[in-house]
Amino acid sequence: MKQPLGVILAGGQATRMGGGDKGLLPLGQSTLLSSVIDRLEPQVAGLALNANGDAARFSDLGLPVLADSIEGFAGPLAGVLAGLDWAAEQGAEAIVTAAADTPFFPCDLVPRLLLAADGMTHPLALAATPDAKRGSARHPTFGLWPVALRDDLRAALAGGLRKVVLWTEKHDGREALFPDEAAFFNVNTPEDLAKAEAMA
Repeated sequence: MKQPLGVILAGGQATRMGGGDKGLLPLGQSTLLSSVIDRLEPQVAGLALNANGDAARFSDLGLPVLADSIEGFAGPLAGVLAGLDWAAEQGAEAIVTAAADTPFFPCDLVPRLLLAADGMTHPLALAATPDAKRGSARHPTFGLWPVALRDDLRAALAGGLRKVVLWTEKHDGREALFPDEAAFFNVNTPEDLAKAEAMA
């Protein structure tokens, strides 16, 4: 399979941070979003940002900005669909998504997702970490998604589906298990941002 394209999901409303763009919050010498770009860009064939509203606020990043095609903040799956539609225009077979508020995700995210989906007709896999209660905990904003299933996803979203895992399970999505739970630490509150600063 060709190297997938990358899509950073930044379409959320950041209500627990008081609204606005979480990805533009400062982290170390740059921002959360810049940290995510630096980690994902070397792993993919090209990069875009999924965000709603005025795209001009991200103009300094030099990335295509993809708005949700589904109305009313339909969650991460709407961002995945926007990414798949963009990838289809580029002639790509798949995308890998990462969340704009998770700056320390693994530098081998893409190869391990590809390995987990090896042999699948429509490669579909989510990142996961060990979980004492459930065996593993999936991270639904970190996944490998096939362009071939975009119309199925569009129909599911139009039908009201919002839960990522319900859709991936329907298509026998696999898990790529990463040992370090802290790698998927995401910034939801001002306290989290302070913790991320310490980690950085």
